[in-house]
Amino acid sequence: MNNDKGGVAIIDDDPAVLDSLKFLLELSGHVVTTYASAASFLADRGASHACLILDHHMPQMTGLELLERLRRDGAETPVLLITGSPSPAIIARAAALGVEKVLEKPPGEEDLLRFVGAYG
Repeated sequence: MNNDKGGVAIIDDDPAVLDSLKFLLELSGHVVTTYASAASFLADRGASHACLILDHHMPQMTGLELLERLRRDGAETPVLLITGSPSPAIIARAAALGVEKVLEKPPGEEDLLRFVGAYG
């Protein structure tokens, strides 16, 4: 729980997912910032985050497309990808982009807390 690094950013287009993940992580003592789209996250690029939790299936720009852009810009932030349908192609592309972990929605509390505890 290292708050000087900016905490955790959650990017997901589902308000219920944003609220539940934020609630869980804040209960565990983490600083959490939520974004309802990749575009809103990119608009706040001055913010620093210790780790990202990205939804893959979002309109306009998927989580992996957002991550591809961040990596191209030099960001090395640890990422957890969540998706409703973790296909082998998504998992392979995520691994190629340095995603730490891919979890199926809804992600388990222990997996989330273990990932965020290591970075956030």
